[in-house]
Amino acid sequence: MVKKKRNSNKKYKQSNFAKLSIFQPQKYKFKKNCPLSGKGAPVIDYKNIKLLKKYTSDNGKILPSRITSVSQKKQKQLSLSIKRARSLALI
Repeated sequence: MVKKKRNSNKKYKQSNFAKLSIFQPQKYKFKKNCPLSGKGAPVIDYKNIKLLKKYTSDNGKILPSRITSVSQKKQKQLSLSIKRARSLALI
């Protein structure tokens, strides 16, 4: 018996997306830019109630940065100003 060798055709090759698994580290990350950083961004202040209400839920809780895509530095400033506005009864 003679064994035939397979040629490396495109049929047998897998694409990169076919190889992806839940347990593998993700190579394809889509990160949004921070809306409070950069040119023309609003200033975070406890007196700016419209901005602060945008980053709080209906119950009054502060939304996490993974939902709002705000950077860590701006998230700390945002939470501090929300807490100040709460204590002054502005929110």
